[in-house]
Amino acid sequence: MSMDRKIEKKRGIKAKHIYIFSIAAVVLALSIKMIFGAQTSTFRAEIDKLNIAEVKDGSFKDYVSIVGMVEPKTTIYLDIEEGGKVVEKLIDEGEYVSKGDVIVKLVNNDLKLEILNTESQLAYQSNELRNTLINMEQQKISNKQQLLVIDTDIIRQKRKYEQNLMLFEKGFVSKEEYLQSKEDYELSRQDRELRYQRMVQDSIFRANQKIQMNSSLANMQQNLNMVRQRLENLNIKAPADGQLGSLDIEIGQSINRGQRIGQLHILNNFKVQAHVDEHYIDRVRRDLSASFQRNNQDYFLKTKKVYPEVREGRFKVDLIFDGTSPENLRTGQTYHLKLELGQPVDAILLPRGGFFQSTGGQWVFILDESGDFAIKRHIKIGRQNTKYFEVLEGLEAGERVIINNYESFGDNDRIEFK
Repeated sequence: MSMDRKIEKKRGIKAKHIYIFSIAAVVLALSIKMIFGAQTSTFRAEIDKLNIAEVKDGSFKDYVSIVGMVEPKTTIYLDIEEGGKVVEKLIDEGEYVSKGDVIVKLVNNDLKLEILNTESQLAYQSNELRNTLINMEQQKISNKQQLLVIDTDIIRQKRKYEQNLMLFEKGFVSKEEYLQSKEDYELSRQDRELRYQRMVQDSIFRANQKIQMNSSLANMQQNLNMVRQRLENLNIKAPADGQLGSLDIEIGQSINRGQRIGQLHILNNFKVQAHVDEHYIDRVRRDLSASFQRNNQDYFLKTKKVYPEVREGRFKVDLIFDGTSPENLRTGQTYHLKLELGQPVDAILLPRGGFFQSTGGQWVFILDESGDFAIKRHIKIGRQNTKYFEVLEGLEAGERVIINNYESFGDNDRIEFK
């Protein structure tokens, strides 16, 4: 009896399996390439033409670079006290002057006439006051003379009264004649007392009036001197020793009273005036430190005054020297200053570069450790000075960053080096 035998299938990879696996591998490779190729765009660049800087730990000095101009610490403006026409300019701009030197001469004929009229009026009033004082003195003498006459009359009346009293007691004169002499004597005494009291009051009044008149006379003399001084003010003089700055006048020019024609620089001390970008207006204050170099020597300053006005995106600050100052300083010299906005702090430092204009400091290209490519990485930048950015997030010391301008890189996320 024959029996059926089960036929077993052969195990192993057949040709059709190889075909299926090949197709799957190709599909998988294409998928990976599509996925990663869409996510990472690549730019090829020559590494020799790139600026590469290393991130490092260091002390971040928070300062801003500004340009300062040397100016005198004290400047006196030359304002005209009395207007007139310029007839002579004795000193030119930039020359050194001493106090009292005549710089400009003016002429004003109307002022001369006005002063002559004023002098005449003051002289007339002064003479009137003097005449009044003379009359008062004469009246004082006259009162004394009257008092002398009254005293003499009293002596006579008293003598007559005493004689009549003796004669009346002996019966040689009538009672009426005696009483009349007595009454005349007593009347003279009373009249003398009243006249004396009036003279005392007059004397007090005249003394007060004399004081007032003398004061008025002194004021008039002072006014006369001031009026004459107006003529002297036509000579514009240097108010102090210094260097004459701008002098905006010409011969024959008419200058109004109060008009400013120039300025005088006092050269015993200097300051530095600088303009700062308005971006720092909330951080700049008095007593901030600043420095600059001249002939390989450091000089230090501190902010003295911060002007509140902002013009054309900048505001002014005045700085004074803190310690020694350079020799032979001249008005108008310029220096590049480092104005410190805060104390140095430990930080991650990234050298400045053109990348900031392209990215705003939001991302950079970081070199791989192999040095064959660089990839984009987001970072966070804080403060900055003329050399470094302060890195808050995204970078570590030792990493290398492409810092030149990224405009040529386009929107690529990866840079491969040739």
